[in-house]
Amino acid sequence: MGRYLIRRMVVLVPTALGVATIVFVLLHAMPGDPVDVMLGESATPADRTALRTQLGLDRPVLEQYAAFMSRLAHADLGRSLYGGRPVAAMIANRYPSTLLLTFAALAVALTVAVPLGILSAAKADGFIDHVALAASLVGVAIPNFWLGPMLILLFAVELGWLPVSGTGSAAHIVLPAATLGLAMAGVLTRMTRATVLETMHEEYVRTARAKGASESRVLWHHALANAATPMLSVLGLQFGSLLAGSVITETIFSWPGLGRLTLEAIQTRDYPVVQGCVLVIALSYVTVNVLTDLAYAWADPRIRVAR
Repeated sequence: MGRYLIRRMVVLVPTALGVATIVFVLLHAMPGDPVDVMLGESATPADRTALRTQLGLDRPVLEQYAAFMSRLAHADLGRSLYGGRPVAAMIANRYPSTLLLTFAALAVALTVAVPLGILSAAKADGFIDHVALAASLVGVAIPNFWLGPMLILLFAVELGWLPVSGTGSAAHIVLPAATLGLAMAGVLTRMTRATVLETMHEEYVRTARAKGASESRVLWHHALANAATPMLSVLGLQFGSLLAGSVITETIFSWPGLGRLTLEAIQTRDYPVVQGCVLVIALSYVTVNVLTDLAYAWADPRIRVAR
């Protein structure tokens, strides 16, 4: 396990550097000038030049890139163009809210997907199976920017059961978590069904049945336990997608997380904040994937031997 961990860490370093480079290049290729946004149309050319020099935007791109990577090596993401606050502090203030929303969405997805996927596999090709597959397809197909407002109209406006947006209590996280989690539940339901059905035809399942084990025990203690390993891989990828997909959901529900901060920074052309937010989200996705690989290798020793 130690050698496998070292190999994964070695791969993580160039991946992180590549992500940082891509983020820098893409953001500097964005249309618009932050100086024009900050000063407005009435600013004089001298004011524009002075501010551009102050922000370091007048230097060659390669020099800006070198300065960016140097600061990044010291965990310095720069300062916001508006207010001058350290970007790292702004992200640290918002990141816990995004993680809370992501874990809540993951809990919603697992609560819906695992029982539904198992029930669908147990009743394969039956009425329940067809309904579950149709529901999972709908969950995958419906975009967050439509589902979120619909949930607000139903549960907040019409029924008055839940708050519309913001934070302050456990009730505030229900609608945004459901918006993110239901889409993920659709993917996990189909994955759970497929993996459980596959394991139901294995020799150890037939042996358990031959020994007189009940169908529920065969399903929960044999089929599901062995199906959990491939599900773990998909779960890790989907968790990373939840982090990246929180931008729209946080905006809809005014959730004070990293996604909303990213959108606000894009609207104001605050390059350092956008750069920092996108970089943290991307690195979080990479880190989750590495941790998933490690968990997968821990659960299945054959992976460590094969690699």
